Amino acid sequence: MRRVVITGMGVISPIGNDIKTFWENLKSGTCGIDFIQNIDASALEVKVAGEVKNFRAEDFGVEKGMARRADRFCQFALAAAQQAMNDRGDLQLPSDRLGVYVGSGIGGMNTFITECTKCNEDGAGRVSPLFIPMMISNIAAGNIAIAHHAEGPCLPVVTACATGTHAIGEAYRAIKYGYADAIITGGAEAAITPLAIGGFANAKALSKSTDPKNASLPFDAERKGFVMGEGAGIIILEEYEHAIATGAKIYGELCGYGNTCDAHHYTAPKPDGSCAAKAIKQALDEANYDEKDTLYINAHGTGTHMNDMSETAAIKIAMGEKEARRAHISSSKSMTGHMLGAAGGVEVIVSALSVQEGIVTPTIGLNHPDPECDLDYTPNKAQKADLTIALSNSLGFGGHNACVAIRKFVK
Repeated sequence: MRRVVITGMGVISPIGNDIKTFWENLKSGTCGIDFIQNIDASALEVKVAGEVKNFRAEDFGVEKGMARRADRFCQFALAAAQQAMNDRGDLQLPSDRLGVYVGSGIGGMNTFITECTKCNEDGAGRVSPLFIPMMISNIAAGNIAIAHHAEGPCLPVVTACATGTHAIGEAYRAIKYGYADAIITGGAEAAITPLAIGGFANAKALSKSTDPKNASLPFDAERKGFVMGEGAGIIILEEYEHAIATGAKIYGELCGYGNTCDAHHYTAPKPDGSCAAKAIKQALDEANYDEKDTLYINAHGTGTHMNDMSETAAIKIAMGEKEARRAHISSSKSMTGHMLGAAGGVEVIVSALSVQEGIVTPTIGLNHPDPECDLDYTPNKAQKADLTIALSNSLGFGGHNACVAIRKFVK
């Protein structure tokens, strides 16, 4: 049973394309949601999103040829992975002991739309030979493995909005049980397109607010749906002894993982939160959580009515009412929007930095708390707290529930 630590981080997000900028903007409550710029939204009911800004893959050391052959989601993943590997430094590992567990909930949506348009307008003979390898969800993991000569286990995960957290949890288990010594892991997504917006909006999932600063409102009584975001969050997980021996800086220790399914509905969460609670409790139990700990929870916190209520219920069931009310909780989606398959990777980074620095980042826009969401959701302003452990929750379409636990690092 080997210890597993976080030794590198990389992020591409609506509030920053490097860890320092991202973290400072989170602490200050900066909103990355704005009117949609990268596509023509004039005919759409939804006008706002959390778009990545000022991004060129080449600026992050991604080889130009690979960038040209990669969908936007894959470019995000490659850039965040390169950041994380640069942050870690020389791993000093045989290539077959380094793995990649990076997933995407949707995959190459931009490529899919472009090539479908060609096929419909000009016939199948005009479809790019790169269509399939640019579209498929596993290609980010495959291209990261190529870029970093990772010949160990490579397992992309696709569990909708729980993708990034499941990828990290499965990577944790692979290292813990000796199948790899380090794994590049997380999630990436780039689905802010008319097709995806239309699908989510017609499913009554998206906020149609025309005020970007008051569109993503987790746990607020005035919330009216989630706001789409995009980007990538990638970390390096590493076996503790190897990290210490090679002088790695350590952000935190990943020490628990829960994975359950609601088996209830293909989009809606189970209202009573009971199955999500089991995933939370699995992670807490494996992490040996007790009443001496000071806990931070990065909530899934999408800003949909059903998610926020059921997640509140899940936390109470998993911990008991008293312990749930003692926890510090916030939703970073209030600032980034919902980054879908990338959300879990980004939010594990938030959780690790929160424990390391003793800072609870805020849930911005929380001005009218929903009486049914009555836990400490850290409205509008960051708080200092002597945190010892953090949880990151992710809940995906199909009933997928994922939770990872991160402890403040102690040798």
